[in-house]
Amino acid sequence: MSFTPKGKHLIAGEWTSSENMFSNLPMDGVGSSFFEGTAEDIDKAVRAAEEAFWIYSATTRQERAAFLNRIADEIEARGDAITEIGTRETGLPEARLQGERGRTTGQLRLFAQVIEEGDYLDRRYDAAMPDRAPLPRPDIRLMQRPVGPVGVFGASNFPLAFSTAGGDTASALAAGCPVVVKGHPAHPGTAEIVADAILAAIDACNMPKGVFSLVQGATKEVGAALVQHPLIKAVGFTGSLGAGRALFDLCASRPEPIPFFGELGSVNPMFLLPEALKVRASEIGRGWAASLTMGTGQFCTNPGVSIAIEGPEAEACLEAATAALSETGEQAMLTPGIARAFSSGQKRIAATGGVREVLKTSCSTRGASPYLYATTGAEWLQNRELGEEVFGPLGIFVTVKDFDEMLAVAQSFDGQLTATLHLDAGDEDSARTLLPILERKAGRILANGFPTGVEVCDAMVHGGPYPASTNFGATSVGTMAIRRFLRPVSYQNLPAEILPADLA
Repeated sequence: MSFTPKGKHLIAGEWTSSENMFSNLPMDGVGSSFFEGTAEDIDKAVRAAEEAFWIYSATTRQERAAFLNRIADEIEARGDAITEIGTRETGLPEARLQGERGRTTGQLRLFAQVIEEGDYLDRRYDAAMPDRAPLPRPDIRLMQRPVGPVGVFGASNFPLAFSTAGGDTASALAAGCPVVVKGHPAHPGTAEIVADAILAAIDACNMPKGVFSLVQGATKEVGAALVQHPLIKAVGFTGSLGAGRALFDLCASRPEPIPFFGELGSVNPMFLLPEALKVRASEIGRGWAASLTMGTGQFCTNPGVSIAIEGPEAEACLEAATAALSETGEQAMLTPGIARAFSSGQKRIAATGGVREVLKTSCSTRGASPYLYATTGAEWLQNRELGEEVFGPLGIFVTVKDFDEMLAVAQSFDGQLTATLHLDAGDEDSARTLLPILERKAGRILANGFPTGVEVCDAMVHGGPYPASTNFGATSVGTMAIRRFLRPVSYQNLPAEILPADLA
């Protein structure tokens, strides 16, 4: 299937235009033009979503599951065209786009299964006790209900799995909430072809047209209009700390504040314990280098910091990482803007006092090569800016003088998506001491692995304390993600004839 982007928004089943336009920035050749969304476009899309909510939220779980599965089918039917557009817009290799497409359709099918099974409704029942003294107890039933129209922001680094039909959209649709997506300007053509797949599924499943809309845009105004629209009841976002915090503040300052589920970034520290380093220092160093440079370091779970107790084993680990990184050539970054931000972050780290440059490379306009720095625990504790994310292949190796200083470094971290323990026999006591600290710092704790790669499953948490995310009780990956777009409702003494079908 070939596909030529229209450059338009999809609003309530219609491809629409605006006054102004912007261009994407493909890896080569001339860019394509796309209409720039406006507050008026957002208003049309959100009002259509609100109208659709009354119908869509009343569909059966089986009907919504069939809809999600059909979206997956339509995406797969456009697979080759999606890969072609996605690689041209982002520079990601074909294999990465194909794998991400499989993850996207897998998420949709997983949520279809979840809602068919029904456990996500968290149904509870306290039977009436009319003879209880001194007061009788009423009949009370509870289940989760959809919150209303949801705004979703496409992510720069995942044009499929965290964008138009990604995890936020899939979980909101599964919950019974219509979705308005603000497309990311880095890959508007990819967003459009996926929106086309969703439209085909809407038609095939006879869903209300307003259940999904895509508004393209490269300005802050269109995003602000989405989160401030009074009919939007929740927002899902994956992106930078600066942009996410600005949108979070807008959500909180509305006359009716709404939840903003933002995944904002992380340095994902790894703690290399002594016995593990004695056994496999070089192996850990090489593994760190591979994880650090995967996807040009453009993963929110990129392990940017490693901490080890000073000594020959720590030096061996650092040497192995340096050698592996030295063999990694320049890779393309998603956009020139991301490449500039990486360069700026690298210069900030290099200029920090007490930091030693271990591996220095150079970057082109849209490329990045790995950088590696070393510092001490004492310097780390004095320079909080070292803990700020640099989005790209940059690592900091921190040597501490003893385990107590390692604990102090662990305590110094802000909220993280992940924290990793590399341990071996004999490290258990140290790991047990670190674990309560890491539980307060991160949403996912790993042992003897690397955090890049997030399994989509029931037990996954992709989130963490701020600034990793704006809601530490939520996850944007895994089946628990659906709870973000539901709220509990109790039904007291309602006649069986009018109870929702899932409670009767």
